[in-house]
Amino acid sequence: MARYDRFPDGLLDVPAPELWRHLPGPSLFSLDGRQSDALFLSVLLHGNEDTGWRAIQRVLKRLQGRVLPRPVLLFVGNIAAAKAGVRTLPSQHDYNRAWPGTTHPATPEARVMQEVVAITARARLFASIDIHNNTGNNPHYACVNDCGDRHLQLARLFGRTVVYFEEPVGVQSAALARLCPAITVECGRPGVEAGVAHAVELIEAALSLQHFPAHAVGDTEIDLLRTFAIVKVPADATFSYDGSAADFAFRGDLDHLNFAELDVGVSFGRSTGGRRLEVASADGTRTDYFHYRDGEIRLAQRAIPAMLTLDPDAVRLDCLGYLMHRIGRDGRRLADDRG
Repeated sequence: MARYDRFPDGLLDVPAPELWRHLPGPSLFSLDGRQSDALFLSVLLHGNEDTGWRAIQRVLKRLQGRVLPRPVLLFVGNIAAAKAGVRTLPSQHDYNRAWPGTTHPATPEARVMQEVVAITARARLFASIDIHNNTGNNPHYACVNDCGDRHLQLARLFGRTVVYFEEPVGVQSAALARLCPAITVECGRPGVEAGVAHAVELIEAALSLQHFPAHAVGDTEIDLLRTFAIVKVPADATFSYDGSAADFAFRGDLDHLNFAELDVGVSFGRSTGGRRLEVASADGTRTDYFHYRDGEIRLAQRAIPAMLTLDPDAVRLDCLGYLMHRIGRDGRRLADDRG
């Protein structure tokens, strides 16, 4: 990993796919600021998700020639994948599954993240923000791995919708949550101006905030959801969205189910040959999340999907999507969310 103690002005206008011409690989920038506690930012953990990079460029351009409100530790991640315009290169381990807590701690990517965490652990940290895009039709929302008040106060800077998750492991927000308030933010599809503007607002708010509010975050102040299952297509299965023959023929508007409160019986599409989706529960329990009757894939319990995607590469590299339910501040599932 390369380290820098300044952000060259020449990088302010370099698009993510061209960073390989200027940086040798994953890079950590340590930028001075007026306050003592630093804001940690990570961008481009997935090479084709450039909203975070564009947002930090815009923030630093606005503050060009001035001292930052607080120090910034900026980690710029998968530059090689950004060059190729893909999430992760075939030879790589996912940059957002390689942080401490990963199930693959011996990979080159995991060693880089271990180094980053070791450096940040020696700093005085105010907060951490990991900025992402996604491929499906989703609103902007924040994710946390800890429902403590300071984590939720940080998430509220981005919006009301907050998702608590435990799986997948090896993610940046879980690793940094042990050191400071930490969130992941999902800014919609890449290339959309609204996502960049929203990320800029969040970064500027976090830079300017003197301290987190002392009061607890109430149930009425946020819409808190919890991921309880990850849905995957079996690696050897075929799938389609246009009705063509495949092991799984998903409905063409599947991603428009995201963040909708779905009742039992809602169809996700059809399966053939008795094939079933792989569903991993966050708490390790075995539950039937789908019914397979007459070839139709239907929800077996009420759920709120997130990140359902029509992107075949995203399905193969990560998952088809997630299932969530609403929870209160005590972490318990809300009664009116049960199917």
